[in-house]
Amino acid sequence: MKHWFLLLLLLLFALTGQVWAQAQRVVDIPTRPGVTQRFVYLAPEGPKVAVILFAGGHGGLQILPNGSFKWGEGNFLVRTRQLFAENGLSVTVVDAPSDRQTAPFLGGFRQTPKHVADIKAVIGWLKQQANFPVWLVGTSRGTQSAVFIATQVGAGDGGPDGLVLTSTILSDDTGRPVPSMPLQNIAIPVLVVHHEQDGCKHCAYREIPRLMEKLSSTHKKELMTFKGGENRGDPCEAFAYHGFNGLEKDVVAKIAEWIRGK
Repeated sequence: MKHWFLLLLLLLFALTGQVWAQAQRVVDIPTRPGVTQRFVYLAPEGPKVAVILFAGGHGGLQILPNGSFKWGEGNFLVRTRQLFAENGLSVTVVDAPSDRQTAPFLGGFRQTPKHVADIKAVIGWLKQQANFPVWLVGTSRGTQSAVFIATQVGAGDGGPDGLVLTSTILSDDTGRPVPSMPLQNIAIPVLVVHHEQDGCKHCAYREIPRLMEKLSSTHKKELMTFKGGENRGDPCEAFAYHGFNGLEKDVVAKIAEWIRGK
């Protein structure tokens, strides 16, 4: 009897895995002349808000046609994409565009008009699927993408309706950190999510007040902080405090709740 029960459990797990795999699909859309933007798309039943997730690092996920990733599967936002969907949000995980599929991928590209054009096209595609708000959610270097886009194009001009920044880049040896961008241009709701013990040198928690102060044009902003979890490996990588390791369900649930409330 136990033998059959175990077989049944294994079958259920297998079927669940198949359903999960079928719940996401790969989409390619044209953006700039001769360029396409690929992303993984998950749409739960009856979502009211869409989120576009920007991974950190070089951002070159190199999404394959079957929805797997050559790089970045462990990234905080990539590995939690299903959690965002389970919390009632339509989820889009964006790759580097077709003309940035080799190193340095999004390196040196995140704060450019071309990047804005690509993501604006993704926002437009999502609005065509269902006309509900589209939020940008970035983690680590992904916050540089999300914030730059929000400073360049407003919600009324095809830009995002809200912004979530997790493990924000607050200082940068090689480029412009988030607090140095024209944050006064952002009038949409902004949620800043940070781990108080983040050990990454570019994301020191003591720099957060400067970021919050510079978000001067939005009347809907909040800082959400976390402690604890697990801290493994490089302090700037996804399984350190920097990536909310061990806290994923709580972090995503609270982010989704805040988004839905706005």
